[in-house]
Amino acid sequence: MDLREIARRAGVSTATASRAINRVTNVDPLLSRRVWKVVDELGYYPNTQARALVSGKSRIFGLIVSEITNPFFPEIVATFERIAVEHGYEILLTSTVHDPKLMASSVRRMMERRVDGVAVITFGMEELLLEDLQLRQLPLVFVDVGPALPRISNIRIDYLHGIRQAIQHLAALRHRRIGFVSGPLWLKSAIARKDAFLQSMQEIGFASDPRLIMEGNHTTEGGMAAAAQLLNAPIKPTAILCSNDLTAIGVMKKSDEEGVVIPHDLSLIGFDDVRLAQFMSPPLTTVQMSQAELGRLAFKALLAEVEREIPTLHGTEYILRTNLLLRKSTAMAPTGAPRSERNGAARQLK
Repeated sequence: MDLREIARRAGVSTATASRAINRVTNVDPLLSRRVWKVVDELGYYPNTQARALVSGKSRIFGLIVSEITNPFFPEIVATFERIAVEHGYEILLTSTVHDPKLMASSVRRMMERRVDGVAVITFGMEELLLEDLQLRQLPLVFVDVGPALPRISNIRIDYLHGIRQAIQHLAALRHRRIGFVSGPLWLKSAIARKDAFLQSMQEIGFASDPRLIMEGNHTTEGGMAAAAQLLNAPIKPTAILCSNDLTAIGVMKKSDEEGVVIPHDLSLIGFDDVRLAQFMSPPLTTVQMSQAELGRLAFKALLAEVEREIPTLHGTEYILRTNLLLRKSTAMAPTGAPRSERNGAARQLK
């Protein structure tokens, strides 16, 4: 079964059949449906390599993420791939695991496959990727760090909106000693989240106590280490906001080990809204940064750039807003000693 037979059975020219299969937009929709009806009936599979040689387009998008095992990324990948399939694209996925050598080999593999564009959702190492990819004049999508250049789209995360909501929520619950556990401060996204915390505290007239601000590493282990310091410090927070949900889950685990009950003794808020957050005990209140929407925007930006004949001079910017998602890990600020201290005092009296 070849293209000529498809065209004959559909009653169209070979050129029309070819354009329909390649999803060229100027094909009459009625003729396109006739071609695809024959394709589906006969189980015809186009030769994608030959098609790429003819059209100059591979219909493959590259997607680079930091670490596929991190629960933040699977929904991004799933959404990006689902929409890609709907538009007749394949994806070439790679996870850098923060390894420059692995990243370099992944980029080389994408160039060998002649990808039509690359979405870089790594939260780190973007500068190295930009140097390599920009020279090839490929459409590129970055998160937060995309420069204002032709063929480059930038998805800017509005961290402040959701973090402001979180601080105002805690203030309404009469919390004053609010701690913050950041991500690693070599990440621009971690700096942006910390800055949003400091600004939100200032906006409502709260002092940010440096002793209640810890640098984590966006892992559960980092959350546990930060919580160990905060929960055993002379001045203890009544609430903690974390730079991501994994950190908050680590704080939750360490609090349980210390006998600190969430939310009665300590209110806790995460950031990201990974799927696991809703299944914690108690379910984690978090600042939602929709991974599905991030995946959708990344694909939309690449597709728009591929279809744009004349690139915009300063690239294109897309905005992703964050919002507070209330669950069960926050409550009114405690008025007495934490339950762990009360239990210890009771044991001493006995």
